[in-house]
Amino acid sequence: MIYNQSLALLTDLYQLTMVHGYWKAGIAHRHAVFHINFRRWPFKGGFAIAAGLETAVQFLKDFRFSSTDLAYLEELDLFEKPFLDFLSKFQFSCDLDALPEGSLVFPYEPIIRVKGPIWQAQLLESPMLNIINFQTLIATKAARICLAAHPDPVIEFGMRRAQGVDGAISASRAAFIGGCESTSDVIAGKLFGIPIRGTHAHSWIMAFEDEEKAFEIFAKMRPKNCIMLIDTYNSIEGAKKAIKVAKSMKDFDLAGVRLDSGDLAKLSIEIRKLLDEAGLKKACIMASNELDEYLIRDLKQQGAKINVWGVGTNLVTGKDQPALDGVYKLSAIQNEKGEWVHKIKLSEQTAKVTNPGILQIRRYFDGQFYTGDAIYDEIIGIDHSATIIDAHDPNRQMQGSGHSSDLLIPIFREGKVVYSAPSLFEAQAHAKRELTRLPPSMERFTNPQPYLAGLEKKLYQKKMEMIRKVRDENTHHH
Repeated sequence: MIYNQSLALLTDLYQLTMVHGYWKAGIAHRHAVFHINFRRWPFKGGFAIAAGLETAVQFLKDFRFSSTDLAYLEELDLFEKPFLDFLSKFQFSCDLDALPEGSLVFPYEPIIRVKGPIWQAQLLESPMLNIINFQTLIATKAARICLAAHPDPVIEFGMRRAQGVDGAISASRAAFIGGCESTSDVIAGKLFGIPIRGTHAHSWIMAFEDEEKAFEIFAKMRPKNCIMLIDTYNSIEGAKKAIKVAKSMKDFDLAGVRLDSGDLAKLSIEIRKLLDEAGLKKACIMASNELDEYLIRDLKQQGAKINVWGVGTNLVTGKDQPALDGVYKLSAIQNEKGEWVHKIKLSEQTAKVTNPGILQIRRYFDGQFYTGDAIYDEIIGIDHSATIIDAHDPNRQMQGSGHSSDLLIPIFREGKVVYSAPSLFEAQAHAKRELTRLPPSMERFTNPQPYLAGLEKKLYQKKMEMIRKVRDENTHHH
């Protein structure tokens, strides 16, 4: 783990308080099912890209309460000694199923399902949400930015503005899954094998007596793959000096120039002309400067001649939506006879009513595009051609047809890892393939057509019946 110590206390206090309660009540070993899902479409878009699973798996493999963790908990004077001894024996023994990283995911669909002793499944709530919410958010933002930039490469450069150390590391990882070609973050290169790229800063230019001298020294140092930052004093003059230096050197290829300010569309068009006239047709023009998917799309519409995009702050912070509203909810528990009992949480807000059961997602595919998803309950089962009902607009329904597959795959069985993780490059390739299976109308940045990810009819009926029952019981008690 990055922080080189036990992360068992990366949790909220109430998880430990509840586990203590389950233990005292004698139900700690009763099996329960929890799911992670989110409720709102991120960035008002039409899709999300699941990410963070491999980080979560690593976290679970290393999960144990160290002696210093237990000593700290004892100092708090909240927990009795026999309970702390119980915690010290933590050995993960749950089943965990999940969406592979890079998969398309929609509101209310389980990204992760945890099934096992309630005390263990409960302990995982806060850390799992911390890992999955953030990486899914950033992978989704990256996918949107890469869609706007397509077919040009996007380099993630946000470390300096990221939310703390892990905010930077996790964001580089997630941005790569979402489609970024490389990162400027060196530790992410070391930890995850992500290609790293970078140019130089304005301070490099300012450290020498003149711009041309600075370019010359930098070019000699990097005869291959040299990109010069040209906007320190004047972008057009800077471009001319970079060209002069490039032409004066033997065995030197100018990989490109970088713009970090000014009217990027207008400047890139002028600079492209200068480069082409000088015979430097292969040199790219890279742009950075508070870019996001909307700005990139606008620059392309204005005919900008930019062909590499460096995106930082807006990407790694998910600036227009800094958090995914993922939740971790109990949906079934075994009674003393070991039979599964469906559980539901009601709310005044329909959006917050949970889905009961042991949930799985069946996705339908017509050979070109995904056509819809049925969230179904493994306890009740699903018919061959299921009816899918939008829980928030029951008039919106469809019949699942064509090829279908179930999306949650086994990751842990009784605490043992049973799947071999794809490489980060495979997760990225999976995300790219997934996006080609979404109709373009669903990938629009403004008012995308919503994809139908609804409840399978029998689960929908079960949910409605449970809502009625709970409401009736509560009105009788008043």
